[in-house]
Amino acid sequence: MDAGLQTGLDFGGRRFSPEELSLIVEVSRDFPSLSLTELSSTVCELLTWKRPNGKLKYKECRAFLEQLQADGVVSLPALRKTAPSRPRAIAATAQSEPRAPLAGSVGDLPLWLHLVEGGSNLSSLWNELVDRYHYLRFRVPFGANLRYLVESERHPGQYLACLLFSSPAWKMAPRDEWIGWNPEQRKRNLQYVVSNSRFLILPWVSIRGLASKSLSLATRQLPQDWERLYGYRPLLLETLVDCSRFLGTCYRAANWIHLGKTQGRGRMDRDHEAHGHAIKDIYVFALCRDVRRRLCQDTPPVFLEPSEPD
Repeated sequence: MDAGLQTGLDFGGRRFSPEELSLIVEVSRDFPSLSLTELSSTVCELLTWKRPNGKLKYKECRAFLEQLQADGVVSLPALRKTAPSRPRAIAATAQSEPRAPLAGSVGDLPLWLHLVEGGSNLSSLWNELVDRYHYLRFRVPFGANLRYLVESERHPGQYLACLLFSSPAWKMAPRDEWIGWNPEQRKRNLQYVVSNSRFLILPWVSIRGLASKSLSLATRQLPQDWERLYGYRPLLLETLVDCSRFLGTCYRAANWIHLGKTQGRGRMDRDHEAHGHAIKDIYVFALCRDVRRRLCQDTPPVFLEPSEPD
């Protein structure tokens, strides 16, 4: 605890000073009846921990508080819950049952992307499809995120693929070397990088060109959707492809750039201690001109119209 309070801590791209950590300790001690969500919102307000659109980063703050408690950096009181715990398992229902095989070419099937809003019927369907058919299953995404379902106008109501975009990896040497940013620039501008953390073509769908076309649609639609929901536009997309399972062909076909491979550690492994993860290929896609220079700026980057990656 003393070391953390004396030197400060990094989390989620932000440096928390000893004074800020002391404030967290004080608030948790003086308001023991607060729920974890209420405490997170209070800490966000006091520390002005917000997204560019002014919304509180209470989910990230909640994770930070839980980490502080688990690591013994600060001591938090027992926190009550404001709602019953939800079961971790997602039950498979009839809505995610396999459909009749669907084949063809993407040129004959104009595609649409449906943005999946939280709490909607499509939200539960997306979660169920990914949990049932993706090899990594469903996990609640950390921080800002967007989900899409892919549909063809010739087969309305029959979804073909699922995509998730969420928080990027904290550190990846090939990506960070390609961008050329220093640690301070990375901490400040990492929020302008978004990860394609799930991509699922449903197993009964065999449509030539579907994967690369879906990625291309997403790269055009996501910046506007992200800005509407979170108040700023991302500049770079990244993804990790398990090279023991996939070749990454669809990303190459959609003009993503292959940068190298991971070292087999988890996405948040800051201390170089967590090993045993699959080696993955790293791909990126630039959403604006001169993306590397903009990600290295000392002021918030400005989004320009899309262009070919530099």
